[in-house]
Amino acid sequence: MTGTVCDPYGRFPELEVCRSAIEAAADALIRCFGAGGKLLACGNGGSAADCDHIAGELMKSFLLRRPADARFRAALAGSGLPDAAEMADLLEGALPAISLPSQTSVLTAFSNDVSAELAFAQMVYGYGRPGDVLLCLSTSGGSRNIVAAAVAARAAGLVTVALTGARESELSRICDIAVRVPESGTYRVQELYLPVYHYLCARAEYRFFGGAEGGARRERT
Repeated sequence: MTGTVCDPYGRFPELEVCRSAIEAAADALIRCFGAGGKLLACGNGGSAADCDHIAGELMKSFLLRRPADARFRAALAGSGLPDAAEMADLLEGALPAISLPSQTSVLTAFSNDVSAELAFAQMVYGYGRPGDVLLCLSTSGGSRNIVAAAVAARAAGLVTVALTGARESELSRICDIAVRVPESGTYRVQELYLPVYHYLCARAEYRFFGGAEGGARRERT
């Protein structure tokens, strides 16, 4: 991916110090999707918005065309629906991802009835399966609900990836992979999140949709 629009090191050379962790996170995500797993992402505030952004890039085409696979297209063709051919042309390949902050009914119900600090942990326990990846976004690395989600994920057999600021934190210590971007102020940390997770999404997309059936660049809206 070096030299592409999503190259985080050329455009943001300060991220070179995180290269090994970023590449490890990309490899973990590719292994997860290759084994039929999914990504769960959690964060608060601006990081919650980043979770939604990440899910959006993975669940539909990002940089490449993602035609529906041949087996699915054949099943649609045999459905007898009058618009099956159009559906087959319009639906896109997806890399399964769930933004936990977007699960508002579960989030608010569990926060109100049981514990706000454990709301993400509850969703990890409910959605997560061994081999899935939990991406934990916390600029401080000390958000209690995010740390609790990581603890639950490890207990459930998920791979845990932290995306945090520069300083070592409880979250970076307990996660399997810690991408600590070299900034400390909240908004400056968040500014470096974007090239990191765009790269993770692009690496996964090129791995699974960069072959003969897909791979053509698409125009973004």
